[in-house]
Amino acid sequence: MARSSHFLRYSSQYGAILLMVYILINNTINATSDIMEAQRDGVLPFQLWEPFVWEYSSALSTLILVPGVIFLLKYQPFNFQAITRSLCLYFFASIVFSVLHVAIMVALRKLVYWSQASSYDFGLLWYEFLYEYRKDVWGFLFLIMAIKGYQYLIGQLKGEAHVLQQTEESVKPQFELLLVRKLGKEFIIKVNDIEWLESAGNYVNLHIGGRIYPLRATLTKLSEQLEPHGFCRIHRSHAVRLDAISSITPIQSGDSEVTLNSGKKLNLSRRYKEQFKGLLLPNIS
Repeated sequence: MARSSHFLRYSSQYGAILLMVYILINNTINATSDIMEAQRDGVLPFQLWEPFVWEYSSALSTLILVPGVIFLLKYQPFNFQAITRSLCLYFFASIVFSVLHVAIMVALRKLVYWSQASSYDFGLLWYEFLYEYRKDVWGFLFLIMAIKGYQYLIGQLKGEAHVLQQTEESVKPQFELLLVRKLGKEFIIKVNDIEWLESAGNYVNLHIGGRIYPLRATLTKLSEQLEPHGFCRIHRSHAVRLDAISSITPIQSGDSEVTLNSGKKLNLSRRYKEQFKGLLLPNIS
């Protein structure tokens, strides 16, 4: 698989790694800055390990909350048509974010201090929370901008497929060509070049020659539309073009493993075996 395709396939994992690396570097700089600032007076008012505990506990609690921010952006995206509601919702979300961030952070610090036979005092609760919220609201906004920016970049790299030619028939609409818009360019691809289909939320990823193109559709509907082109659903998460199959290997669970000409291996679920056999045998003959 090409490096770009590998990156796009595991873009979420790479995004998480990039975010963790950034936060780790940023908070390490903050910890060392605390030490350097304190050393100007000649004597450290804290143990050398303490600034790292302060910063890394904050970093870890932030990373724990990232999935919640992604969930918010996915299911409650900011709506400029209802801007008052969105502002109120995101303001409330920022408070929840800060409360959870402080709670997790303080718990981690107390745990580390306890392991060192010491104690951690957060200070006056309401005052310290206001102090932390000032920073957390910017951290919250940074995460939103970073996530949306990364998603936009991945969207540009992936492109998006659209039906270019479609004919209405009595039962199932069919199409022969797809238009792919990617990085400001447009490409026309043939349906018969698609090797397999992969369900991805509101999209179906079209796998073509090691590249991935998302098409806004459901796997159920799309696999039915492409059945006349020799496609068959073999799993709840994917379908395959029959003449792209190299071999089929039964496995102990009762399922089978389908190997494509490209070397890609897919699971053939027992649920779809009969349908698969019915379509495969005529295709072979």
